[in-house]
Amino acid sequence: FGDRSLSQGLSVLVGLGLCATMLGLGCAVELGQLGQQLRRPVGLLLALLGQFVAMPLVAFLLALIFALDEVAAVAVLLCGCCPGGNLSNLMSVLVDGDMNLSIIMTASSTLLALFLMPLCLWIYSRHWINTAVVQLLPLGAVSLTLGSTLLPIGLGVLIRYRHPRAADLLVKISLWSLLVTLVVLFILTGTMLGPDLLAQIPASVYAIAVLMPLAGYALGYGLATVFKMPPHCRRTVSLETGCQNVQLCTAILKLTFSPEIIGSMYMFPLLYALFQSAEAGLFVLAYKMYGRDSYKQDTLGEEEDTDISYKKLKEEEVADTSYGTVTTEEHNSIQMEPTQTAL
Repeated sequence: FGDRSLSQGLSVLVGLGLCATMLGLGCAVELGQLGQQLRRPVGLLLALLGQFVAMPLVAFLLALIFALDEVAAVAVLLCGCCPGGNLSNLMSVLVDGDMNLSIIMTASSTLLALFLMPLCLWIYSRHWINTAVVQLLPLGAVSLTLGSTLLPIGLGVLIRYRHPRAADLLVKISLWSLLVTLVVLFILTGTMLGPDLLAQIPASVYAIAVLMPLAGYALGYGLATVFKMPPHCRRTVSLETGCQNVQLCTAILKLTFSPEIIGSMYMFPLLYALFQSAEAGLFVLAYKMYGRDSYKQDTLGEEEDTDISYKKLKEEEVADTSYGTVTTEEHNSIQMEPTQTAL
């Protein structure tokens, strides 16, 4: 990171990637859905519990268990306190989840992060309060970076309201920009800075990068189970809880800490992104192989129930119109025989 031009280039790339991601997030939000969630704020509550109670606590406990130094602990805490990322929206589609719930949780956690992320950082960094990196923790700069994301989110909501087709296109572009940004960052940091940077990262940090997303997925599923949500919503909440906004974490580390302070820990959100994507991919693969059939059976069962109810309704309508039958007797006489009407 001593190369000034490289450092500035990474800062620009990270900033542009973050803006594109937040713009796509805003384009995915519909005002009607937002109003419904405010009237029944289950998604808002789940985002609050998952992103700002469960994940910061997981990050804090892992940092203590693996006895991380103050720099590594701050990087892990920062990632754990971040809101949900756009990757969860894509993964929710692949596991037949509730897309509306996914988008609302991502948007809600991003807005809540403006206030709760600095608060969580301040609370959980007390254990390392006597270290220089924590005493210099720029909570004001973190809040400023979070506040700067509100403009592209608001612009995205406006585009969705006025130009829905353009919003759909921008959502797709933002997802691709997420992938491209992460790949470019890996190439730049891995190639230009050399393998020595990865070698400087302790094995315990790699272990946390593996365990932390898994814990988030498990806690999210358990949280949705406690709320007695249907299976497709449980899968959605699970992915929302484990998938963090690594672009935001990378931007905060790059824009608010000097390279001399953060050092190789700049790579932690990129490692987290790698493992959260791989584990989410395994989640999707397992669902496609074993869970898809049960989802189809549930859907088919609902359709059959609807069809049976329709048939019963038609039978009742036919029965209601049957007031009697006409019979003929001898001597060419005609007699009406009443029949019992089904009610």
